[in-house]
Amino acid sequence: MVVNHDFLAWRGLRVCVSESGQGEPLFFVPGLGNNTEMWAPFMEQFPNRRLITFDAPGTGRSTTSLYPVSVASLAALAVAVLDSRDVACTDVIGSSYGGAVAQQLAYDSPARVRRLVLASTTCGVGAIWGSLEAMAALTTPYRFYSRTFFERTAPDVYGGRMRRDATLRRRNADARHRLPPSAYGYAMQLLGGMTWSSWPFLQHIPHETLVISGDDDPLVPVANAQMLAKRIPNARLEIVEGAGHLFLWDDAENAAQRIQRFVA
Repeated sequence: MVVNHDFLAWRGLRVCVSESGQGEPLFFVPGLGNNTEMWAPFMEQFPNRRLITFDAPGTGRSTTSLYPVSVASLAALAVAVLDSRDVACTDVIGSSYGGAVAQQLAYDSPARVRRLVLASTTCGVGAIWGSLEAMAALTTPYRFYSRTFFERTAPDVYGGRMRRDATLRRRNADARHRLPPSAYGYAMQLLGGMTWSSWPFLQHIPHETLVISGDDDPLVPVANAQMLAKRIPNARLEIVEGAGHLFLWDDAENAAQRIQRFVA
């Protein structure tokens, strides 16, 4: 898969935008601290779509903000990214923290979203918390810097195949290590989402929405997916048996097939 990287000037920052493939656009918003290259195994499953994604400030190749970057700001950045690619409307996939951004994008700019996919995500404030160990892992980006730390903690933080397959854990650790977020940038992204909640506006999201979650996700318990699917008027729910928080990555073919059926 050939990936083209470009840079967008946005609010004094330099944001890396990545694009690959041809066809109808598909916009992917990755999770907290993630860079777009980490998600190559998932993105490679969409060879017939024009896949667009970006590194949030402080992650990947993008520069770091001096101030917390709110979820609403990231949704505004998403619109700027789409504008820069001349995309008026697109299917949107948001994973984990990226799912929060995708919800905000759908609410703030409904005309820009065709169909919405929310994977392993929550409504923010008001959600069902994960395990203490999993939630504690979010407070530090150390898992992006230390392969050993990631491999030791991943089974109890991410569940699913990360719990069962040591080879997958090593691969994911390597992917995280190549372009880790800056510690300050990670903190600014984390702080920006601490008071965010989509609960007040979920019923106003008009799009056909696929809420998809693994039933072995210690970080985002499946009850959160059930909450979202019940609250969003045109949502449907898919629970992936035995899957964990990173199932878009560690079970990419299965996840992509489910999503392709929906967006098609």
